[in-house]
Parts: sequence; structure tokens; C-alpha cells
Amino acid sequence: MTDLPVRVAGWSARHPWRAIAGWLLFVVVCIGVGVAVGGNPATSEDFRIGEAGRAEAMAAEGGMQQKPVERVLITAASGGRLDRAAAEAAAADVTGRMRALGEVESVGGPVWSADGTAVRVDVTLGGPELDGKQHVEPLRAQTALVQAAHPALRVEETGSPSISKGVEELRGKDLARTEMIALPVTLITLLLVFGSVALAVVPLVLALSSIIAAVGLSMVASHAFPDAGVGTNVILLIGMAVGVDYTLFYLKREREERARAGGRLSARAIVDLAAATSGRTVVLSGIAVVISSATLYLADDVIFSSIATGAIAVTLVAVVSSMTVLPALLVMLGRRAERRTARTGRVARADRERTGHGRLTGAVLGLTSRRPAAVLIVTSAALLALAAPLLGLRLTDMGRETHPRAIPAMQTFDRLNQAFPELKAMHQVVVRADADRVGDVADALKDLASRAAADPRLAGTAQVRTSADGRISMLELAVPHYVSTAEARTSLRTLREEYVPATVGKVSGVETAVTGDVARYADYPEHQERKLPLIIATLLLVTFAMTAWAFRSVVLGLVGMALNLLSAGASLGLLVLVFQHSWAESVLDFTSTGTIGSRVPLFLFVILFGLSMDYQVFVISRIREAALRGVSTRQAVLDGIAGSARVVTSAAFVMVTVFASFVGLHIIEMKQMGFALATAVLLDAVVIRILVLPAIMLLLGERSWWPSRPGAAAAERARTVATVG
Repeated sequence: MTDLPVRVAGWSARHPWRAIAGWLLFVVVCIGVGVAVGGNPATSEDFRIGEAGRAEAMAAEGGMQQKPVERVLITAASGGRLDRAAAEAAAADVTGRMRALGEVESVGGPVWSADGTAVRVDVTLGGPELDGKQHVEPLRAQTALVQAAHPALRVEETGSPSISKGVEELRGKDLARTEMIALPVTLITLLLVFGSVALAVVPLVLALSSIIAAVGLSMVASHAFPDAGVGTNVILLIGMAVGVDYTLFYLKREREERARAGGRLSARAIVDLAAATSGRTVVLSGIAVVISSATLYLADDVIFSSIATGAIAVTLVAVVSSMTVLPALLVMLGRRAERRTARTGRVARADRERTGHGRLTGAVLGLTSRRPAAVLIVTSAALLALAAPLLGLRLTDMGRETHPRAIPAMQTFDRLNQAFPELKAMHQVVVRADADRVGDVADALKDLASRAAADPRLAGTAQVRTSADGRISMLELAVPHYVSTAEARTSLRTLREEYVPATVGKVSGVETAVTGDVARYADYPEHQERKLPLIIATLLLVTFAMTAWAFRSVVLGLVGMALNLLSAGASLGLLVLVFQHSWAESVLDFTSTGTIGSRVPLFLFVILFGLSMDYQVFVISRIREAALRGVSTRQAVLDGIAGSARVVTSAAFVMVTVFASFVGLHIIEMKQMGFALATAVLLDAVVIRILVLPAIMLLLGERSWWPSRPGAAAAERARTVATVG
């Protein structure tokens, strides 16, 4: 494993054109195979979790699974009194047009609001619930024609398919905008780092080509791990970060070796030296990211499986690019630089690697070297203070009501729920029993419905349905509260813990479960909270094992675990401080739900632990190199931090730019993810790696390497060389 990067880079350096052609062919094959095979999107069955999922499976047995439903709302254009005759004519027009569509399974009769200001027509689409957004356009087109035919009325459409379609379109526009911001900022950063357009373009080209290849591979992988619709987003997010990072680490080392050689070594020899150091570091970092991302499969959830698949695919491809095509490009650029130097007699600025460190880094290191204990205490206390709000963390699965009102269907959603509050959410009590018990089940469900009718947290409307074979029965109870509200959650607990046990729960030989809008959004966070300890424990074990194996040090393995927890805790604390309160709403353009998306903490922990290993491996590798040269651990720490500070800061700036661009997205959960990752990387690169890590290692001294002794190994090699000499 340790020699593989050197051997592969050596081959690429000797055959640069073959390596470049091979890489291009690899990218084309990956995306070509992916398109040919096609993606495998997740189905409704893949999303079933907890009691809600069990109830949905039972309902599906009886043919009563959730169907995609659109609702056409008719109100007065002026917002005032609704003309009944005109509204009924418009409703009839809607009904006739919708029934003529092949995508429509059924159309309900007109339903008037209690105050007579609105009428709605419910349209059920054919096919699975998740496929509704793919077939909703013809319905929206017919609604627009009805609106044009009845200008005195406001005729509009909403529903899960329309909202999902609107969210997808808005997310696509947002991502395109973030790319327009992230790419130029990344390019400018790389120009400042290298002072060369060619060297600045290389990381971007490799990152983008890695993303393209990974998209194709993920489409193939989706047949084993269905795509929940987030895979491409993750590939873009992680691909830009690790793709640029890995190339940056390699390029910086190649510049250093070139400057150190002073023209005495060929371009190929310099690339070999870079491969022996940064090449191994990149491979080790990539393995760490892959293993960390793989822990998401333990969540037993299709969304996190999609995230893991995307992250693993793009990380592996980025590592492959750094081992193959990057050395080839560096050799070609190096030869061009050699010819330019031979022709002009001058070394270009891009080929002169700056040594030392910046004034700020020097000042920080000077303070840390003089007062390591004080620096450690102050920075650790500050990070723990930032993590303190985490004690008040409240998780929720973001309901439809949290989607941005920039989506037209969400504006209609608000007006629909104002006119028909009973549509805000629904409980579904599903019962499975032998067909001869259908009468007993029906009586028990009627009893349950009567209890619910007296509960102010429920809307008082109920409907009982029974499958054709009499084995599955379902009671639907309307909830006049949005799924994320305390009233909705309380009504679910009351239903599950009191009403169901006291009614259908007393019927012998039956199986019951509660699903519906509220149950879906309540069971998912609970599932994540149960999985979170297992995944964090696995991540800590992975961090320890990878660090201890890479540097032959149990102590550094324990330090790595602690530092990752510290940076993740601080960033999550900041996330809670910002998004669970309203003080930052105007700054970051969001409306606080008073909660954090249930997927965010787990996503943050896993991705951050993987990305933190990039910096940890790179920085400690530099320190260990110095120690193996025979200098004291104290000096090795100072030299290693000083030598890596500029590249770590540059890489972090690129990562922060990519992640921070997601803060501008409208979808609040993606906004939270972008904010959390940006702050986590910033804290990790600036505070953890430049302050906390060196302070710990300065205090530990030679004990940092226990049980290995790099200083002793270096001294032994020196004695051997002297003896031979």
C-alpha cells in the first residue's frame, strides 16, 4: 500500500500522455456506463422507517398505500366573497379536464370550506407516491387553462407532487448559482497560492472531471444502494472539496521539491519525490474519508446510504486522479518550466516556492511555543463554550411547511390550509386481522374515532376504509396542525399510547400501527437519534485506528479522536445558536423552525470526521517527517506546522467557500448543512490544527509518538550511515 502511490505516479511520470488519455477514457467510460445503465431511484418502500413504515407496509398489503394527490383551490380573485355559481362552474371545468388526463386515477367532488370562501377539487394521480412529481405537469397545465377561462376567480394548484417539483426546480437553480460563486472564488484562491494560471486550473479541472466520473459510478451503484435524490448534490459538495484539496497538497509538495532541487533534478524525479510524501498522504486521507463515509450505511436509511455512496464514489475517483493524471500533468508542466528557464535563464515566480510562514502564523506559533498550556486551556475552553448550545439541540424532520415561499405551490399551500385547516396533517391507524374479525375491528375503530372527535388537537373528521379482502382496515384522522408543531406531536403520542391501546388494541389477534404525516416526521428523527451513538462510536474508532496505524502512535490516535469531537461539537453548537433562534434570520435569509434538521448532525459528524483526517494526516505527516530527520519533537512540531500552515489555510479556504455557498440556498436543511460544514472546516483548520494540536504535542513531547520512537529511529539511521562512511 505504501509503495503503490509511488509506483503508479512513476508510471504516469514516464508515460504522461498515456496517463492523461487513460484518465479521459476513464471519465468517459464512467459517465457513459452510468447513462447506459441509468439510475435506480428509491421507492416509497425504501423510505419506510419505524412504526410509521410498518403501518405503511400493512396498508400497502390492502391496496391502501399513499397516492400522490393534487388539490385545485378556487377562490375569489379579489380575495373577497366567492361567487358560488362561478366557483361551481370552474370546479366542473377542473373536474372534466382532469378526468381526461391519463396521469389521473380519480377526481373527487367539489369540497367547500366552512366559511364558504373557497372550494377545492382533489385529484389523485396514478402510480406510486414518489412518482407524482414526474407526472404533475399536465395537471398544472390544465389548471392554468381553467384559470385563463375564469379570470374573475383565482384557480391554483398545490399538493405533494407540485411542492416536490417546485423544491427540485428551486434546488437546481440554487446549486447552479452556488457553482457560479464557488468556481471563481476557488480559481482566485489557487491563483494567489501558485501565481500561475496553469497550476490554478489543474485542481479545478481534476475536481470537475472527478465529479463527472463519480456521477456515472453512482448511477451504477444506485442499483445496489437506491438513490434518494441527494447523491448528485453530495458529489458536487464533497467532490469540489476533496478534489481541490488532494491536488493542492500534491502540487504544493511538488513546488517545494522543485525549489529545494534548484534545477538539479528532472521534472520526473521531482514528481517521484512528491509522490513518496504527499502521494501517500492523499491516499491515506482518501481511505479515511471513504471509511468514515461508509459508517453512514449503519444508519439503515436510504437517504444516508445515498450520501455515503456519493461521497465514497467521488473520494475514490479524486484519489485515483491524484495518483495517475496529476503526476503526468506535473511532469509536463515541469518540463515546460525547465525549457522556459533554459531559454530565459530565470525561474518563473510560479516555480519559486515560498518558504517559511506568514506573519500571523509565525506570531501564533511563537505564542503557542512559549505558552502551550495556556493556549490549550484557552482554546479548548472557547471551543467547549461554542459547543454548549448543543445541550439544547432539538431535531425534527423538516415538514412541507418549512419549504420556502419562493415556490408558487407553497403560496397556494398556505391559502389551502387557511381555508381547510383539517388538511394540514393526518393520522392513519392501520389494523391487520383475519377477515372474519372485520366487524370487531370496525367497531373498535368507530370507538377510536369518537374519542378523537372530542380531542381539540384533532379536526374531528374521520374516515374508515377496509381492503377488499377485509384483512386490512384504516382509520384516517385529520390533524389541524402542521406536522412539526408540538400539538401535532402530542396528538400522535396520545393516539399511540392511549386511544389505540384502549380501542383496537383490546381486540385479540390483530396488529396495529400508526402512520400518516405526523408519524412519518416524528419517527424519522427518533430513528436517527437511536443510530447516532453507534455511528459516532464507529467514527471515533475509525479515527483512532487510522491515526494510530498511519503514525504508529496510540497517543496521536487518542488525540485525533478528541480533536474531531471538539471541532464537531463546536460547529454543532454554533449551528444550534444560529438556526434554533431568530436573531440571524435576516442575516442568513431563513425563517427559524426552532429546530435542526434531523439529518444534519449525523451528516456533519461523518463528513467532518473524514475531511478532518485530510488536515490531520497532512499536518502530522509533516511533523513526523521532521522527527524522522532527527530533530526534537518540539522543533518538529514547529517546523511541521509552519511548513503546512499555508497549504492547510488555502485548502480550508477553498472548502469553506464551497460549503458556505450552500448557506445561500433556499432549502433550510441544505442551508444548515452548508453552514455547519463551513464553520467546522474553519475551526478545524485554523483553531484545531494551528493552535490546539501543536499545543498538545508540545506538552507531550516525545510521548506523542508512543509506542513508536521516530527520534530513536532517525538516530539509529544516522549511526548506521556514519559507520558505513
